[in-house]
Amino acid sequence: MELGASIFFTDYSITPGELATALEERGFDSVWAAEHSHIPVPRRTRADQDLGRRYYDVMDPFVSLTAAACATKRLKLATGICLVIQRDTIQTAKSVASLDQISGGRFIFGIGGGWNQEEIENHGTVFATRMQKMREQIEAMKAIWTEETPQYHGDIVRFDTIQTWPKPAQKPYPPVILGGAFPWAARRAVRYGDGWYPNAGSGDPEQYIPAFRKMAAEAGRDPKSLSLRLGGAPDDLDRLKRFRDMGVDAMNFGLMSEPCDKILPVLDHWAGHLRRLQS
Repeated sequence: MELGASIFFTDYSITPGELATALEERGFDSVWAAEHSHIPVPRRTRADQDLGRRYYDVMDPFVSLTAAACATKRLKLATGICLVIQRDTIQTAKSVASLDQISGGRFIFGIGGGWNQEEIENHGTVFATRMQKMREQIEAMKAIWTEETPQYHGDIVRFDTIQTWPKPAQKPYPPVILGGAFPWAARRAVRYGDGWYPNAGSGDPEQYIPAFRKMAAEAGRDPKSLSLRLGGAPDDLDRLKRFRDMGVDAMNFGLMSEPCDKILPVLDHWAGHLRRLQS
């Protein structure tokens, strides 16, 4: 089982290049950059929840991951997660392909439909149909990544024939990983994704992991073809080993938006878990 790290990169956190280099040196497989374009003030959605400054301050993930790509040679670079429903479809397809080219085919496209209604609506997206929009966006992006003259005509996402390059380095395209809870995000992953990224702290993984595999098989997909990465890795070696033995491919531990001197000891601690998991 692999271990990766997720973080909200900010102007006061460890830099993307510093973190990526440190992760690669310690044998971790990936870095996952969070995304929020903004947080509305005031907001109705989760108005009683203190999100913390990192939600307001987080940098653009494609910029952060480009810096991480330039500092490393093997580390995978992932959005965790990209709020595609707040982004232009054609331009995002180009950003994905460009980063995949720059990194030499190391990009993982983690996506989600978001929860902050006001943030989503500020981008002109209808909250109630955002999941349909996300599916159509990914279908359209796949056409852009794989066809010379793509077109797409959905209910929400529509464009006539275009030409746009670069195409991704990975063929046919970088893995599309659906973030979110069981069963909804799991269904989306089975329908049009290459993997699923739930949070270990939400629901009961020992129940939904086998349920996800069964869901995939019943839909006619090989369960082994869909990666399963759990976010919110517990700082508990026995539980990590339990997830490994259940067939979880990878887990992500979260990092706070702190400077290098505070992050490196945390990485050393998790590197100890990684050695024991892979021994």
